[in-house]
This record gives sequence, structure tokens and C-alpha cells, in this order.
Amino acid sequence: MSLTDLSIQELREKLDKKEISSVELCKEYIKNIEKDSHHEKPLNALITLCNDMALSMAEKADERIAAGESAPLLGIPIIIKDNINVKGVSSSCASGILDGYLASFNATVSNRLQEAGAVFLGKANMDEFAMGSSSEHSVKGAVRNPVDRDRSPGGSSGGSAAVVKANWAPASLGSDTGGSIRQPAAFCGVYGMKPTYGRVSRYGLIAYSSSLDQIGPFANNIHDLALILETISGHDPLDSTSSSEPVPKYSASLDKDIKGLKVGIAKEYMSDSLDESVRKKVDETVDQLRDLGCEIKEISLPHSEYGIPCYYIIATAEASSNLSRFDGIRYGRRVESENLHDTFLNTRSAGFGDEVKRRIILGTYVLSSGYYDAYYLKAQKVRSLIKEDFVKAFSEVDLLITPTSPSTAFKIGEKLDDPLQMYLSDIYTVNLNLAGLPGISIPRGGDDSGLPVGVQLIGNYFKEELILNVASKLG
Repeated sequence: MSLTDLSIQELREKLDKKEISSVELCKEYIKNIEKDSHHEKPLNALITLCNDMALSMAEKADERIAAGESAPLLGIPIIIKDNINVKGVSSSCASGILDGYLASFNATVSNRLQEAGAVFLGKANMDEFAMGSSSEHSVKGAVRNPVDRDRSPGGSSGGSAAVVKANWAPASLGSDTGGSIRQPAAFCGVYGMKPTYGRVSRYGLIAYSSSLDQIGPFANNIHDLALILETISGHDPLDSTSSSEPVPKYSASLDKDIKGLKVGIAKEYMSDSLDESVRKKVDETVDQLRDLGCEIKEISLPHSEYGIPCYYIIATAEASSNLSRFDGIRYGRRVESENLHDTFLNTRSAGFGDEVKRRIILGTYVLSSGYYDAYYLKAQKVRSLIKEDFVKAFSEVDLLITPTSPSTAFKIGEKLDDPLQMYLSDIYTVNLNLAGLPGISIPRGGDDSGLPVGVQLIGNYFKEELILNVASKLG
């Protein structure tokens, strides 16, 4: 078995026993990454490979280990999505408008990982500004799924999911605005978690939709996922939306008895549009939970059907505001023109991709005079109704189980000409972001073609510990 097949826990033991060094470990992962570049269909999952930085950080980790220090992530390589700042490294958000921009500061999550001794191996490819569900909307080209290279790894954090599945790193970070961690996790067959809104600081995350965005981890096993989550979680005075809720030691709270737990199945999520292969895996998971002593109850989330239109009004409105800062004046790409107006116009026209332009236009429209009340204000009211549905559901059950995605991974290019069909691939994930709830996608094997299927567990606010424990019992 290769070193790159091992879990963080297994790697920790080898590092502490001096059987391997962090430098050797990094070189093994880099070898995997560089080998893939010669493949007929490269994964294209990284935007930046930080060889020199990684080896320098690994050397420092080895010095700390040699001095007798031990910490769960000391010397462990991590890959970070390209919309999360790492000081001195490109943060392009897979967009032409940020071409050449080097982050001048660390995101809080980057600081916390660095303090824990983690090694930054690279920045993952993604949909431009996290706007997409397939990781095809990138100025660097589409990301491929390691399970089937003709298929999408999901999006927008497709690169972050792909690098974990391909053993380019034992864990990674992504961001989730409407399913952008959970859907790629399902498509690639790995674990991916969106925490409660406010659980993890957004400081240093280049914003798409500030009231929906949340950073979360990917990993090949639940213990590694829990370990990364506990490292990056906690209050941050630099993020006004950050919660001061205490952070449990998630990695020490796994594999506990779940007998008597009440698990809800939302009838609206088990519709006819759900692929039979996905439905089968949800049913199998429900049966397993029942065998573990859980009580299964059907519940209703009556406003679920309004999630997609509600999400695409609120998210695009916030994107229109957030992306106005990318004007070619302060940082990133600039198209020199005869006057200031043309500089703005030509820079944004050349720098933004089609999907980002589509969402900026839609967001500007719903915020415009005469349409604000009809669209944006109404969407916020619907958002409250969706949140109330979940509040009511959690008065009856402890946990919800749903599909993560209505289908397995679709082929690259299959949905590019039909944005609505692409948007509908997030039908089971967007409502959690609207409500601010935590959710995880867990791998449940494959369909008849071997394509991974993910099942989603949803918890009440700040119940990540419960979700992770249940996932550990299903592993």
C-alpha cells in the first residue's frame, strides 16, 4: 500500500515514529500529481501546485517532530480551494479577472491549519467564483472526475473533491454556497461537510453570496473529516457572522451508540425525479439506521420546491454586490481603456466568464428599482418559510436523511447548454444553505455502472457532532 493511500491517523503514527518524514510524504503526493499530468485525460484538479512552499513547510514540521512535538495535523499535506486565501499564493477563483493576484493575507482557516502544522500543497480548481455545479466554468478548464474521467466531479468544489479521491492529499477544503461541497463529495465518492453557518470563519474566503457561503472539509474517511473540521471551527473576531458556540472535539466523538435516535425522511425529497440508483442507496441507508436502533419517521418540508428559485434570487443578488469590487482598479486584471467607464466595462467583459456574467446580470436585475419587492424581498420571505419547515421538522426528529444529488455524476458538457438543468442538480442541497443548517454527504458505494452515490445527513444548528457520529456508524 502506498503512503498516499493512508489516513491522516495512520500517517500521524508513521511521522511520530520517524518511519517517514513530512518532506518524504509531500514528495509522494507531488509525484502522484505530476504523474497525472501525463495521463491522456488529466484531472486538471489543481490551479496552483505549491511545491516550494509545501517542502519548506514540511521541513519545519519535521524539525518540530524531531524536537518531540506531536499534533494531529503536524506535517500533513492539505489542498485548499482557490477562493480561500493563502498568503503569497495565487487566489484566482478560477477567473480571468483575478489573473496574477497573490493573496496578501491568510484566511482564518488557513491560519488555523498552519498553526496546527498542516502543509499547504496546492490550490484546487473550481467553478469560477464558486458559481456552478460541474467545475466546468473555470478559466483553467474543466475538472475531471477521478472515478470516470469523462464525467464531472460536481461543483463548485470539484477540484477539492477530486484531489482527495485521487490521493493527491488526504484532505482538502472547499466552500459550499448551495451544495458545492456535498454534491462533489457525492459525485466523487468521498466525505464532504457543510457546517452550520457561522461555525467556520469566512474571513479570507472570496465571497460569492455572503449569507450562504460556508467553508468545509473533504476527506476519504469520517475521522479525518472530523479532525479537519474541529481544527478550522470556532469563533473569529474578524468575521462578524462567526458564532461563539463552543467547538466539541469532533474526532473524539465518533462511533457512539445511536439507538433511539429519531431520523426523518422528507417525503418531498423522494420524488419521481430521483434516479432509482440513488433512491436505492437512500433506502439501504435507512434500513441500516433502523437496524442500528433508530426510529424512522416520515416528515414534510412543504416549501422545499421553492428552494431553487429562492436560492438563485438571493445568491445572485449578493453576487452582484460582492463582485462589483472586481473592476480592474484595485487588484487583478486590468484592460487599459481611454476612460474610467470603459476600463470598468472592458475589464469585466474580458475577465468574467459567461456563467458569472449571467448571475451578475440576474442579481442586478432582482435588486433594481421596481423589481426589488417582487423578487428579492419575496425570496427572503420564502427563505424564512424554508427555515421554519426545518425548525418544525427538528421538533419531531433528531436528524434528516435525504439524497445528496438527484443523480450520479453526469458527463462533462452534458448540461452546459441548459443552465436550468445544471441548477436543478442542487435541488437537495440549496435549502440547507438558505436555512444555515449543517449537512454531510457520505459515500454509499456505487450504482450499477460503478459511479459513486452520496447520501445526505442533515442536523439541527451546531449538531455537527451528531451528524459525524451517525456517519461513523454508517461507514
